[in-house]
Order: sequence, then structure tokens, then C-alpha cells
Amino acid sequence: MHETVHEGLKIEILYGSEHVAQSPYILKGPVYHEYCDCPEDDPQVWQKTLSCPADEPQIEQDFVSFPSINLQQMLKEVPKRFGDERGAVVHYTILNNHIYRRSLGKYTDFKMFSDEILLSLARKVTLPDLEFYINLGDWPLEHRKVNDTPGPIPIISWCGSLDSRDIILPTYDVTHSTLEAMRGVTNDLLSVQGNTGPSWINKTEKAFFRGRDSREERLQLVLLSKENPQLLDAGITGYFFFQEKEKELGKAKLMGFFDFFKYKYQVNVDGTVAAYRYPYLMLGDSLVLKQDSPYYEHFYMALRPWKHYVPIKRNLGDLLEKVKWAKENDEEAKKIAKEGQLTARDLLQPPRLYCYYYRVLQKYAERQASKPMVRDGMELVPQPDDGTSICQCHRKRPKREEL
Repeated sequence: MHETVHEGLKIEILYGSEHVAQSPYILKGPVYHEYCDCPEDDPQVWQKTLSCPADEPQIEQDFVSFPSINLQQMLKEVPKRFGDERGAVVHYTILNNHIYRRSLGKYTDFKMFSDEILLSLARKVTLPDLEFYINLGDWPLEHRKVNDTPGPIPIISWCGSLDSRDIILPTYDVTHSTLEAMRGVTNDLLSVQGNTGPSWINKTEKAFFRGRDSREERLQLVLLSKENPQLLDAGITGYFFFQEKEKELGKAKLMGFFDFFKYKYQVNVDGTVAAYRYPYLMLGDSLVLKQDSPYYEHFYMALRPWKHYVPIKRNLGDLLEKVKWAKENDEEAKKIAKEGQLTARDLLQPPRLYCYYYRVLQKYAERQASKPMVRDGMELVPQPDDGTSICQCHRKRPKREEL
């Protein structure tokens, strides 16, 4: 919302002049705009309002390794292990629903993404008191095993892997997309669903890929494409890792993301880690051919091969075979594409993302062995004051100096 509605909100959804489903929908007031700092005191009420799921399997799995979280141990270990010049870790404390942080390491500019979702959450619901570390880099950090001495520590990251123990949150890309969906002009999770190209029958019957040269298999894709142009259209749009290959493979022109869906089949190949375009590909109505990968985002656990996507080998050895299968089994391919799209819509809708973030913070807070504190070097991350709307909260929120 861009403005607060105090008396209630009526939403009409029409197709032509006819109401759709149970339209009109009535939301009792107040309905706060995004920057209103009016958190719900009772987290259970808030979660019920958002229809948060009873459990999130990925969160349950991530916390198995951490029945107890020793904040003092982390205070000693994390700066030494991950806070050097190459580090991209930010140390946060949430206390009385205020957010404090200090940066550890040189590459922490992406804290703007973690800041904005934590601030947004704190404006909507009272968060538990906790102290934690977020990894802003691509790669998961904690590779110790549970039986190691010392054991793993709970670093929070945007991407997980089979050989790491990081606790996973939705990626900065998906998170920012959710927060910007109503005011952004670039791709977001909602706009993709309204820009899926021609109908299935009119899509080009080829597999499609465009992207940077961030993994060698992407170069193999281009070679396969040159040898099999009737099955695959793949191109590299920017060279950084394998600049010497540009002359041999050529450089493809940039394309608008929505134009990807002119093709029936989308090839999803890892970048440096999991390809963060995957949620957007799933929300389109093309069939996704997903490379087998040790990397994963927060929602992958809910997806099944041959039900939501078609799997391809890590080395892409069976890619052409899978494209041929899709062409020969058009109805089945269409069915998998639709099932994947509908499931992704459910998993990636904004309330689910907010629910996921809150559940991770809640689980973490429950396992802390001592009280979180505002540490030396931390600064308050202030709530933004956009000045566009006067917020009259249903309760008076204490000012920082009153806490």
C-alpha cells in the first residue's frame, strides 16, 4: 500500500464487468501503507492473518544442526573466520523491535537488502530479540560437520549447498522483488506472471538460455546450440570468467526477460551458485529444464523432478535428449510446466516470504543460550521516513529513548 486506509478497504476484481471469485473483498481497517511503523503485538495473530504454513521443511532441516546457539562462541569465532578483507558478513541484533548492525569484512554493500526486509518485517510484527550473522556473499560459508570439533555455527545465507550447514533465507533478489513489486519497473515475481509470452501452442519449440559466463556448463550450452540450432538457442551475454572464449563463442545481444517466454523450454544452469533467475523461470509458463545442482534456494525442497520441472544432468549430457522428449510428449511437457508454475506461485507469493523470514528468526531466537545484546560498533538501522502519509497506529509504539 502507498497510503494508509483507516476505515477499511474494498477490493473489486473484475473480468469485463463481472466480479471474479468472491469479489468484492472487504478488508477491515486500518490497512497500513508500507512505511507505517505499526507492528502487530501478537505474532500468532499476524501469522494467522497471513495464513502462514504450519511448518517449512527447509527451516526444520536447517536447524537440526543447531539445537542450541551459543552467542558468545559466535562473537569470538565469526569475526576471525569470516570477517577478513574478503568477508561479506553483517552482525545484527534485534532488540525491542529495533535493528542494530555492524559490518564484518570488506564486501557488505548488499546489507541494504537485508536491512530493508528486516525493517519491513519490524513495521508489521513485533520480532523476537535475537543476535545473528548474515552472509551477503554468493557461497554458503559453514562447511563444518555436526560431529566436528568445534562444530558448525549458524550463519544465515541466501543460498545453501549439500556440503554446507548455513541457514537459508529467500535470496536478496526474490526479497527485493517482493518489496518493490508495486513500485518497481524491472522484473518482479508478479510482473512475470502477466508477461509469459504467446500461448503454449504458439511458442517456439526450442530450449532457450541467455546469461553470463559464470559457469563452464554455460559455455557448453552455447557449443550445443551451435551444433543443434533446431533444438537449442543459447548465448552468453557477458564475459567475465572466461573472456578468452568470447571470440570462439560470440556474444549474444541482451534480451528482455519476458521475451524468454516466447520459447517453450527454459534451460536453468547454475551461475556461481544457484541461478537466482530460477524463481522467475518457474513463474512463467514454459517448461523448465533444471540442471542437477548441489546448490539450492529456500523453496527448492518443495519441488519434484518430472512433476514441476524436467531434470538434466550436471554435465548437460542428456539435455538434447530431454528437449526431444518434451517435443515428442507435448501434453505431458505442458502439464509439468503448468504444475511448476502453480506451485511456484504458491511458494513465492509475498505472504509466504514474510512468513518464512519470521519463522527463521523465531526458530533462531528460541535456540539462543543467552540474551542478545547491542555490541560495540553496532549502529541503529533507522526506519525510513518517507513523509508521504501520516500513520495513526492502533497502539502507541515506544520511542527508542523510552526503551
